[in-house]
Amino acid sequence: MKHFALMFLPQVLSNLLSKTLARLTLAAVLGGVIGLERELKRRPAGLRTNMFICFGAAMFTILSFDLASEFGIGDRTRIAAQIIPGIGFIGAGSILHEKGSVTGLTTAATIFVVASIGMAVGGGLYLPAIFATVLIFLALRILGLVERRFNLKPVTMNYIIVSEKAPDLIVGEINKALEEQDKTLSGMRMSKVNGKERIVFSVSATLSEHKELGDCLRQSDDLRTFETEPGAELD
Repeated sequence: MKHFALMFLPQVLSNLLSKTLARLTLAAVLGGVIGLERELKRRPAGLRTNMFICFGAAMFTILSFDLASEFGIGDRTRIAAQIIPGIGFIGAGSILHEKGSVTGLTTAATIFVVASIGMAVGGGLYLPAIFATVLIFLALRILGLVERRFNLKPVTMNYIIVSEKAPDLIVGEINKALEEQDKTLSGMRMSKVNGKERIVFSVSATLSEHKELGDCLRQSDDLRTFETEPGAELD
């Protein structure tokens, strides 16, 4: 009987190894699909990051089950349960708060979802994992287009003013226009150019709101000659 069992042991080990490798490969592919979309948009967490996160989550899920099964003690989900706080730590690192604006929320949310996809693959839930990947990919692509089409997504615009007037006067006019439009400065820089004051200030708003702010600035004799240039788009 013992000899008979040993005959089938290599086949059993081969099947288990094949299943594990298939899950890890699928996790890397699904994470790479979402990561590629992020990479094309030049986001901090791109192809490799999302692929590694999905692969790692699947790996830890498999280890959590196999190690508990191997030794017959402990909770089979103990290791997998630690993935969530770990991913939360990574996601928090991608969120930046600077000068009244917050960036990286979409990146952090994407990382969180990619980890869940990896856990699903590691647990053998292939269909939910593939469905979630397709849904998230479409949401990132299509909803982004909808936001830009209907001016729902805020963008940062730099306003450049060159004037011979005193800086305090120009800044006062800028603050007055911003108060009328209920907008907040994201940043301001002042410098001298050929003896004139050069003031650059940034505002985060939708395209339609930027147009309204521009119309308001043109009503002031000291601000009407401003120029604009695009800044960093909020994530």
